[in-house]
Amino acid sequence: MAEVMRIDHIGIAVNRLDDALPFYRDALRLELVGVEEAIEEQVRIAMLQIGETRIELLEPLSQDGAVAKFLQERGEGIHHVAFSVDDLASVTKRVKEGGAHLVYSEPKVIPGSRAMNFIHPRSAHGVLVELVERYHEMGEPNGNR
Repeated sequence: MAEVMRIDHIGIAVNRLDDALPFYRDALRLELVGVEEAIEEQVRIAMLQIGETRIELLEPLSQDGAVAKFLQERGEGIHHVAFSVDDLASVTKRVKEGGAHLVYSEPKVIPGSRAMNFIHPRSAHGVLVELVERYHEMGEPNGNR
């Protein structure tokens, strides 16, 4: 049975990674795993590790993206909570059957990394929830073999 396994990461919207990183990396001593740009989502991401969970700092690359709009409306802070799932297709089907509204009609696949989708905050009591299935050694998410 497809399960939600753990908190994968917590996304935090920030105005500038260069301003936020010293606190998370240096003061809290979280390990900086990497920085990448997600052009499609119009964000630059810094991923920091703490135990089995990550903190994902999100800096907008333009004023048109969802993170930029979030910052304009709410300011810096928690943007979303991501749950690691073992079978994204099955968990997505189950939450849709339960009446949840998904942000994407089909999961987004990040080659070599993960597949994910978001549950709209109106379906999750005000929280943007991400469901993420990390790729395994076979290079495919469990649900897409």
